[in-house]
Amino acid sequence: MKTIQEVAKHFNVSTRTLRYYEEIGLLKPSRSISNQRTFSKKEIAKLKLIFRGKKYGFSLEEIKEMVLLFDLDRTGIQQLERTVAYGEQKMKEIDGKIAELTQIKGDIQQLHAVFSEKLTKLKGEMLDE
Repeated sequence: MKTIQEVAKHFNVSTRTLRYYEEIGLLKPSRSISNQRTFSKKEIAKLKLIFRGKKYGFSLEEIKEMVLLFDLDRTGIQQLERTVAYGEQKMKEIDGKIAELTQIKGDIQQLHAVFSEKLTKLKGEMLDE
């Protein structure tokens, strides 16, 4: 069991972040005799999943659904099914962003070529003067 300060330090987040995750139902830390939050290995594993989900751009609601499904179905099947579905959705979003960024890059490359040519021409005209 780890204290909230130990867990916050381990994950490099604020204790407020951990309390917020508790408020929205993502975590359920135990309480010590002195009413201090203590985090079990299970809660720390949930935190790893939460931070991985955030890294990959999932919303807290999506993460919550994926993480908490394991509590409802101990086989892990529902959790994996939902995770796979969200993963497929996220990959489609990423493909869309890549296509959009590729288009923007192409546009910028074209403008860069036009502007570079124009700059070279203007500099050449100034030298001719």
